Amino acid sequence: MTASEQSFDIPEHCRGIGEGKFVFVYTFGCQMNEHDSEVVVLLLGKMGYTKTEDSTAADVIVINTCCVRETAENKIFGLLGRLRKLKNKNPNLIIAVGGCMVQQEGMGKRVKDRFHHVDIVYGTHNLSRLPELITEVSSSRKRVLEVWPNTPEQFDEIPERKVSGVHAWVCIMHGCNNYCTYCIVPYVRGRERSRLPLEINDEVRNLVSQGIKEITLLGQNVNSYGKDLEKNIDFADLIMMLEEIKGLERIRFMTSHPKDISDKLIDSMSRSKKVCEHIHLPVQAGSNAVLKAMNRGYTREKYIALAEKIKSVIPGVSLTTDIIVGFPGETEEDFKETLEMVKRINFDSAFMFIYNKRSGTPAAKMKNQVSNDIKSRRIQELIQVQNDITIKSNESEVGKIFEVLVEGKSKTRKDRLSGHTRTNKIVVFYGSDELIGMPVSVEITSYSLTHLEGKALYN
Repeated sequence: MTASEQSFDIPEHCRGIGEGKFVFVYTFGCQMNEHDSEVVVLLLGKMGYTKTEDSTAADVIVINTCCVRETAENKIFGLLGRLRKLKNKNPNLIIAVGGCMVQQEGMGKRVKDRFHHVDIVYGTHNLSRLPELITEVSSSRKRVLEVWPNTPEQFDEIPERKVSGVHAWVCIMHGCNNYCTYCIVPYVRGRERSRLPLEINDEVRNLVSQGIKEITLLGQNVNSYGKDLEKNIDFADLIMMLEEIKGLERIRFMTSHPKDISDKLIDSMSRSKKVCEHIHLPVQAGSNAVLKAMNRGYTREKYIALAEKIKSVIPGVSLTTDIIVGFPGETEEDFKETLEMVKRINFDSAFMFIYNKRSGTPAAKMKNQVSNDIKSRRIQELIQVQNDITIKSNESEVGKIFEVLVEGKSKTRKDRLSGHTRTNKIVVFYGSDELIGMPVSVEITSYSLTHLEGKALYN
C-alpha cells in the first residue's frame, strides 16, 4: 500500500481481532492530536476493540505524542519508562507510539532502540496503517517501526464517527506552510492539505444527526483553507456553507494566523448567526524585531490594526492569543513592547509560554539566547498584566445575560452545570441535568479569573 492510497477503511483481515479486548489512548499536545486520538479509537473500534479509561485493563495502549516543546518529550519518555511495568505483568500487551514526536527524523528509531517493550512506532502520515500494524504484531510478535517521511498525496478519509455530548472537533486541513522559526509543526505535519468541502459538510451533518450542537474546525492555520484545492473556495466560504446545516447551532475554529485573516472572513463572521464571536489569534510577540526573527509575516502595527478592525466589525467579539516570552534576542525594550500591546488590545485571555529550545528549528541555533532568570521574571510580569485584564473583562460581564450551551456537570463544581458563552467564556450555574445539551439564558452574578457564575433564566 502506497502513501497515496492511504485510507481509513481497514482491511478485512484486521476486523474482529480485537473482539472482547480494550484500548487505552494517551494524548499529548494540541486539539489536532485530540482529534487524531478520536480517529485511533474509531479505527480500533472497527477491529473490535473497546475504549477503556483504565490503562491497566488495556490490551492495546496507544501514545499519541507531541513535540512542540521538549518538556512534552520528557513527559512521554517518562511515561514509556513507567509502562514497562505493565508490559512485564502482561507480555501480550501491545504498546504503540505515534504522532508528532516520532515523526522527527531519527526519533522513531531512537524510541524503538531505547524502549524495547514498545511494539509499534508509527508517524503522523501513516495513522491509517495502525490496524494493520497491530494485526502484524499480534500474529508475529515482532516489533514494527513504520514512519513515512512524506505526507500522503490524498487526504485521509475520516471514518464515520459515533459521538456523544454537544461538541465535536472537525479537522478541515493538515500541515503548515509558515515555518515560524520556533515551531517544529511543518517538519512533522508536512505541507498544508485541505479536505474537500463536501467531505467536511458530510461529516458535520453526520455529527449533528447524533446530537452534536457545536463544532470546532481545526487546522494549524484555518485561514489558509482551500488554497491547495482546485475548486475556488476559501475558509469564509466553508463556514458559510456549514451555516446552512439545520440543527447545528454553533461554529468555532482554531487556529488563525494573523497574516491570513481576510476582510471577507471578518465580514462573514459578522453576518453569521452560528459562527461564535471568538477568535484565537496568536500574536506571539509585540516587538517588530522579535516578530521578524520569528518569521511571523506581520508587524505589530498590522496586528493592532487587524485586532481593531475585528472589534469594530464584530460587536462583543472575544480575542484570545498566544504569547512567547524570552525568544532569542528579545531585549527588555522588546518585552516592554509586548506588554504595551497586551494592554492596548485587552485580550480576554492568553496562553503564555517561556521560550524553550526546540531541536530541529532555526530558533534553537540562534545566538543571544535569553537566560532562564530573565525569562522567569518576564513571564511572571506578563502573567500578572494579562490576569488583571482578564479579571476586569470578567467583572464587566456581571449583570449581563448570555446564551450558554450546557455541556454537562462542572468539573470543579460538581453540584452545578457548566457551559460556554458564544465568546468562549466558561459559565457555571445551578440547574437540572435536563438542561444538558440545550442553550440556556444565564444572568451573570459573579466572576473569577477562570470562569463566570450565574443563574439560569426560565420563561
